Amino acid sequence: MHRSDLPLAQIAHLLDVPEDALRTLMAEQRPVGDTTLVALTVAEAARRIGMGRTKLYEYVASGEIVSVKIGSLRRIPAEAVNDFLARRLSASDFGAAA
Repeated sequence: MHRSDLPLAQIAHLLDVPEDALRTLMAEQRPVGDTTLVALTVAEAARRIGMGRTKLYEYVASGEIVSVKIGSLRRIPAEAVNDFLARRLSASDFGAAA
């Protein structure tokens, strides 16, 4: 179902809000996280992987995940997240389970 296929008039009626207010609210919504970022904070990278920030800092410190220092900021290239996961997957027997 496409966004334009939603019965907005019915939804607005059920929510007891004006239809134009619902359309405005939908237009203002932004996706969670910016998928266009090329460098992530440690917190953003940890969220993408689904692990804690502290554990990801351990991987950064050990060199298991690539990071770069920009001034006083630590950033992880977005592609480094995928590389890290691919290495972890190939290093485990989990990927071979059937």
